[in-house]
Amino acid sequence: MSFQEKNIAVSLGSFTLILLIYVIRLLQIFQDGMLEPVSVFRLWGLIIVLSIIFTIIASILTHIISTIIQVIKTGEQEPKIEDIKDERDELIDLKGTKIAYLISSIGGFLAMLTFVIGQPPIIMFSLFILFGLIAQIIGDLSRMILYRKGI
Repeated sequence: MSFQEKNIAVSLGSFTLILLIYVIRLLQIFQDGMLEPVSVFRLWGLIIVLSIIFTIIASILTHIISTIIQVIKTGEQEPKIEDIKDERDELIDLKGTKIAYLISSIGGFLAMLTFVIGQPPIIMFSLFILFGLIAQIIGDLSRMILYRKGI
């Protein structure tokens, strides 16, 4: 697995976990009838902090563990890390970003549509975050698929 694929896999795993946490907690808030700005704002803050912490820590741990495994396999004291991005990597990243923006834009439209049909603004903003997380996951999935295809 290349350096870029490891980063994408870590991002995909962490954002999937964060999406699960967000959806479960949001459903709990909704079922308890506590759909108040204070509880939802706390959830948003938690999701932002988790996104930053999970992605950074998981990336560092993944690279450390993969380097240790490579040292054990090859016996080299200083293994080569191939973290150079070429034009193919840039093209794959741009295609994944394009897909993520498309999903995010559709989600933004749907979120604003809920406000137009009379739902509270807190639902609209909660949907913005939900679709942002979904867009990140779908963008990472598309990048991973493109890497696996070798495009």
